[in-house]
Amino acid sequence: MKKDLFAELETSVRQGGRILSKSEAAARSFELPEQDVAAIREAYGLSQEKFASLLGISVRTLQNWEQGRRTPRGPARVLLRVAALHPDAVLDVVRPRRKPSRRVPAK
Repeated sequence: MKKDLFAELETSVRQGGRILSKSEAAARSFELPEQDVAAIREAYGLSQEKFASLLGISVRTLQNWEQGRRTPRGPARVLLRVAALHPDAVLDVVRPRRKPSRRVPAK
């Protein structure tokens, strides 16, 4: 059984190498549409500084995206898609949490 699993893993790693070297096409891929970063930020009603902080990126990176000098890639594209489609999910992560109130039981 272990030899079979190792052989399967080896085959998978070799295939991954071929895909990375572009000598073989991936069986599936995920394409995210381009996002209008400025429009997303404006929908949040945030300055560039605050929106960059929300995303965990530098203001310069955000400016480059908004002005078309750079394009968000990888995880940043996914995060922008989530920010555009589910703003509450993003805001829930960064909002300070209130501690649950502790009630003192009445005697």
